Amino acid sequence: MSYRIMIVEDDINIAELLGSHIFKYGYTPYIAKNFDDILSEFNEIEPHLVLLDINLPKFDGYYWCRKIRQASNCPIIFISARSGEIDQIMGIESGSDDYITKPFYYDVVVAKIKSQLRRAYGSYSTNSSERIVELEGVSLYPERPEIGYKDKSILLTKKEAVLAEILMRNYPKTVSRQLLLEKLWDDESFVEENTLNVNVARLRKRFEELGIDNAIETIRGVGYKIVVTWRN
Repeated sequence: MSYRIMIVEDDINIAELLGSHIFKYGYTPYIAKNFDDILSEFNEIEPHLVLLDINLPKFDGYYWCRKIRQASNCPIIFISARSGEIDQIMGIESGSDDYITKPFYYDVVVAKIKSQLRRAYGSYSTNSSERIVELEGVSLYPERPEIGYKDKSILLTKKEAVLAEILMRNYPKTVSRQLLLEKLWDDESFVEENTLNVNVARLRKRFEELGIDNAIETIRGVGYKIVVTWRN
């Protein structure tokens, strides 16, 4: 298992150097290619952290940061040649977690990546105070975040972990869409209707990766619930 790092940088030389450097530290880098629709590529990659330039083709990094924030709370670090205070303020207000100015030292970038990953996902080391949510042999570790069944374990994004915990704790009840929106996003009025569907689809995929099919059922007009199909 390794953290997935998405690099959104249109200078291919910088992007590849960043990718090769963070790969040395055990991370899995993905270099963005579709600058017309970074959000779709983000949804496909499902990264744990994003390194985001500001000066990009078509739409700038501020725009894509706001779009990503509507779908995920994964850490976002701006890496930009813009060093002015206004630029950094705009970056934070757009939803980023940190801001690095070019030129930069690669070791500094890695240190900031490590810091944000620790803050967002916690340590992998198990300790006595770690929360564990269990349901019929499936174990969820919200702080890591990780879900496991039998001899398999899968890394989750923070949103996937929150969604999984809510559904598992409420089993066998149906959880309303409204409650899920309130728990997953601070201000659900700015969340697109399809965003929750996308996150549920991702979590279904995670269960499938564990060898569990049809674990989440859609109750039309109400919401979603866990179905324990893996006992059968």
